[in-house]
Amino acid sequence: MTGTKKWMSGVKKTFALAAAAAVAATMVATPAASAPATQDDSTAGTAVNGYRNVGYFAQWGVYGRGFQVKQLDVSGAAADLTHINYSFGNIHHQTLQCFIANKAQGTGPNGSDGAGDAWADFGMGYTEATSVSGVRDAWDQPLAGSFNQLKQLKAKHPQLKVMISLGGWTWSKNFSRAAATPESRTKLVKSCVDLYIRGNLPVIDGRGGPGTALGVFDGIDIDWEWPGSHNGLEGNYVDEVNDRANFKALLKEFRKQLDEVGAEHGKYYELSGFLPANPDDIEAGGWNDPENFEYFDFGNIQGYDLHGAWDGELAGHQGNLFDDPNDPRPENRKFSVDKAVQEYLKTGIDPKQLGIGLASYGRGWKGVTTSDPWAAANGAAPGTWEAGNEDYFRLIERGTDYYDPEIVAAWNYNGDQWWSYDNERSTKRKAQYIIDLRLGGGMWWETSGDRDNELISVLADQLRSGQPGDVVDPVDPDPTDPTDPTDPTDPTDPTDPVDPGQCTAAAWNAGSVYTGGATVSHNNSEYRAKWWTQGDTPGANAVWELIGACSDDGTEPTPDPTNPGGQTTWIASKAYVAGDTVQYVGDTYRAKWWTQGDEPGSSPWGPWEKIN
Repeated sequence: MTGTKKWMSGVKKTFALAAAAAVAATMVATPAASAPATQDDSTAGTAVNGYRNVGYFAQWGVYGRGFQVKQLDVSGAAADLTHINYSFGNIHHQTLQCFIANKAQGTGPNGSDGAGDAWADFGMGYTEATSVSGVRDAWDQPLAGSFNQLKQLKAKHPQLKVMISLGGWTWSKNFSRAAATPESRTKLVKSCVDLYIRGNLPVIDGRGGPGTALGVFDGIDIDWEWPGSHNGLEGNYVDEVNDRANFKALLKEFRKQLDEVGAEHGKYYELSGFLPANPDDIEAGGWNDPENFEYFDFGNIQGYDLHGAWDGELAGHQGNLFDDPNDPRPENRKFSVDKAVQEYLKTGIDPKQLGIGLASYGRGWKGVTTSDPWAAANGAAPGTWEAGNEDYFRLIERGTDYYDPEIVAAWNYNGDQWWSYDNERSTKRKAQYIIDLRLGGGMWWETSGDRDNELISVLADQLRSGQPGDVVDPVDPDPTDPTDPTDPTDPTDPTDPVDPGQCTAAAWNAGSVYTGGATVSHNNSEYRAKWWTQGDTPGANAVWELIGACSDDGTEPTPDPTNPGGQTTWIASKAYVAGDTVQYVGDTYRAKWWTQGDEPGSSPWGPWEKIN
């Protein structure tokens, strides 16, 4: 699996951004239009240097939060985003179809039955001051509300795609039943395509009607939380035996019908997913099955809510990038973003199809007596809208910011409340992780928490910066500064372990931060970093690629004559990533994807490709 959409029908074509904008401006949908263009590269045409920057827009944010679509324009976020995921669409408990209604969310297991907010979606009128276009909505126009505002936003920012997100934590109750049979899958997908892609809205309070929302949405985002797992909301239907297969079949049906309507409209409609981070949920739903990514254009891995005040006695990180060695929880509850990413990469999914989620809000605890992570707490900290949950823009005014560069985690502490969130430093570092691993981008839950575009812009700017390894790490702004007395590359530094008569690269330093492409010397050999690293000894793990042994005169490394390609002997306990080469039983093998413990040559379908 290389990321190519093998299953898709139609003419293969990749749109550049300018071409896509021109087509959007001139295309007239006709029933007899040719097959839709398809995209081999899921990042093609995105405005952030080939990366995606996805932001969720919460349906309910237009009320108490006062966060309307126009704020994305005035803050600058719309220029930094590539996708907006409008959340959420619901599945009806009786018809098992997509629908829109005006019915408030209830409480308990049946709270989502029939719930919807047509008023926020397409009923609410906007004034000259609150609309994106600066034009007041007429009382009798068919389309108003956030749908119309999103349409206006796309007109001002043609790089933006808007997706309708189906499900979410609260509205995933009926996915399992709707996906259970071929007939129910076909009916569900048709209803979603008719409602959101064809734009056939119900008529409610004088708004809506056939085709009124055509052109608002550019695709569908699947937020089923979670097939085959009981870790979702109480009351969700779960079929532990069949959900995994039915989920895959549902994605295939979505891809099929989106291509069909795309053929009519002369437009490619995207399909994305919200991907779980918990390995148990990934396994239960088969989320990392490469076949699913023949239907998905991309997916965004949950990079937050890894911990929260549902565990009210322990304050800790909700979005740490790497495993925290000080995490006191049981092994199966020690989560990290990187651990989740590796669950997807190890099966051969193209990194470009994966994004990581970031939090523009905090998870918080009260009664905490220290700023140190994993301290005792006394329940959820008070939040503006929900206990234990607070917006980023509010939290930055409360206490002192802290940051751990080794696990890449940020938090805020004010002497009593301890809040875990993403700040500018963690965002910048996570962007570099995206670049280094060649992932497809990042995603934000949700945009009202970053209403002034402080974090979304940091991610966008960093992703625009270029290739892996050329971004300065915030921990050591200038690691090559010759005036830095602790700089390991300074030849006048008395602590400098470099011996220029042996190696040309600076000696590896356990305390230094290295990014992808950096070279070091260690034990008379030179190594090149594949991605960000700190404290990983060259020659002892997969992050360092052996270049060769150093020459006696220090001019250049000499390749190992017993290992001409720089390969290392395969070690069962080591983790290898795609492109790593090893020697085993006299042969050389290259890893096709992430692997650990898989013996080279043991299976032609395994992760190792014999190259000699």
